[in-house]
Amino acid sequence: MQQRREEKRRKGREGRPLIEEVFLEREREREREESEFASGKEKMEGRKVVVSALQFACTDDVSSNVATAERLVRAAHKRGANIVLIQELFEGYYFCQAQREDFFQRAKSCKGHPTILRMQKLAKELGVVIPVSFFEEANNAHYNSIVIIDADGSDLGLYRKSHIPDGPGYQEKFYFNPGDTGFKVFQTKFAKIGVAICWDQWFPEAARAMALQGAEILFYPTAIGSEPQDAGLDSRDHWKRVMQGHAGANLVPLVASNRIGKEIINTEHGNSEITFYGNSFIAGPTGEIVACADDKEEAVLVAQFDLDKIKSKRHSWGVFRDRRPDLYKVLLSLDGGKPQL
Repeated sequence: MQQRREEKRRKGREGRPLIEEVFLEREREREREESEFASGKEKMEGRKVVVSALQFACTDDVSSNVATAERLVRAAHKRGANIVLIQELFEGYYFCQAQREDFFQRAKSCKGHPTILRMQKLAKELGVVIPVSFFEEANNAHYNSIVIIDADGSDLGLYRKSHIPDGPGYQEKFYFNPGDTGFKVFQTKFAKIGVAICWDQWFPEAARAMALQGAEILFYPTAIGSEPQDAGLDSRDHWKRVMQGHAGANLVPLVASNRIGKEIINTEHGNSEITFYGNSFIAGPTGEIVACADDKEEAVLVAQFDLDKIKSKRHSWGVFRDRRPDLYKVLLSLDGGKPQL
């Protein structure tokens, strides 16, 4: 009897590790199943990104404008934004209404630029991407430029405005050299983005160039409003429709940020006045407007997009499959004739 009891105890002692091993194996299997489920769920949900467009009236004081931009970036972040677009040349008035030598003093080098440094600190704090528009001085050249700041505060690079307008109230050729960077895309934490500036937005070639390089979202900071020479000319609907076309033609979301307010600049011919019409908006990948501001109020627009879902739609739609670059050489000419290579 005693021998049988001892035998039972011995088997029990030997069995415990076996039971524990079975239990641990079951736990590991459960963890693997949970991990696979989470991974599958993430794939089904896709890669979702929240974008934002800001809109506000500028003063001609740098510190107050930068403070306003920061306040609105923080507001966008509270609403879940991952990438936040501030309007073109937001540090002050749109000075290109006049041709004045003293306005060149507004230009600064990219390196050590105080507004860029401040926005880098803000981007790192909030974990958001911020394209920052500024008037760049590079030795004896000057550009209408934008720096892309990633969510960790790092500088991803610079784009210089390619198309430079020159008309009443928008005399940018006096100040800016034509950009020499070419159209670029930037791999940010949340998406690969293409960023161009204001007048660039009227050119479908720019949007297509960025899309061909893999841009998943297009961004256009802007300063546009009334025409000083023609009070009856209102381009706001035309302006929106052109960019909606870029979104639809390339099957990518698009974000446009514009300023509001009346700005009066003293010129060599007296005062010039522009009322900026805002209407900042976010368009979806078929050109549909999903968020839009009015022409008077400060705004923080946000919209969420599933980039994986949009990618599948873009690939299946066929517009990039059926392109014929061999037939587009005429685009390399100004007059539609033989291109000068």
